[in-house]
Amino acid sequence: MSRIVRTAYGYYAWLALLVVVIPTCVLLAATPGLTRRRGVARKAARIFLAAIGSPVRIEGSAVEPHYPCVVVANHASYLDGIILTAALPPGFTYLIKQQMTSVPIANFVLRRLGSAFVDRSDRNHRHRAARALLTAAEQGAALGFFPEGTFDAVPGLKPFQQGAFSAAARASLPVVPIVIYGSRAKLPSGSFLPAPGPLRVRICEPVRSSGETSSRELMALTRRAMLAHLDEPDLAPNEPYIPE
Repeated sequence: MSRIVRTAYGYYAWLALLVVVIPTCVLLAATPGLTRRRGVARKAARIFLAAIGSPVRIEGSAVEPHYPCVVVANHASYLDGIILTAALPPGFTYLIKQQMTSVPIANFVLRRLGSAFVDRSDRNHRHRAARALLTAAEQGAALGFFPEGTFDAVPGLKPFQQGAFSAAARASLPVVPIVIYGSRAKLPSGSFLPAPGPLRVRICEPVRSSGETSSRELMALTRRAMLAHLDEPDLAPNEPYIPE
């Protein structure tokens, strides 16, 4: 593919995002009810990805039979949140890094969708966010996490933060691993312009928790399930291993 075509595609993708985001913000401002607003966001995400020629192909099992649950996905691009919004039912509360509140449009959208925010550099804030999410999980909420917490241009599954797995273990909820393919190539860290390319999401079989399952066991089992399908290396090989 020529550089001219790739650049043209990248600017077209930003234009498509702008065309979708403006009416979506209006609808989110006017639509009552969190569930309805999340449905609006899901439709908008699907329209945007279809418009740029990358509708999400969903593989594996469905999430709905495992409600309530905790979903965890690999994180490789700023597109990942849009991809999960398009791929999953509109019932999830996502944990988002606090820095996104400084982006005006993103802050408005995320707050209207009931997202939870965490400042990973502030220990007290992390603990408050963890308690709030545990309460939500115990009340039957479906939660979504990127347990790596961040991403960069280096391919691979980074070490996990334990918060998602602590909430799942204490609330005895299943963890549903999800693997996102194609987002790193489509909009890698440090790149401004998206590139053409397909997007896929694999919904893996749930990892069940019980009163005896520790958060570290859940984390290790979930990581193993994701690595079994992810076409990237393990960047935390010293994470605890749970035998078969």
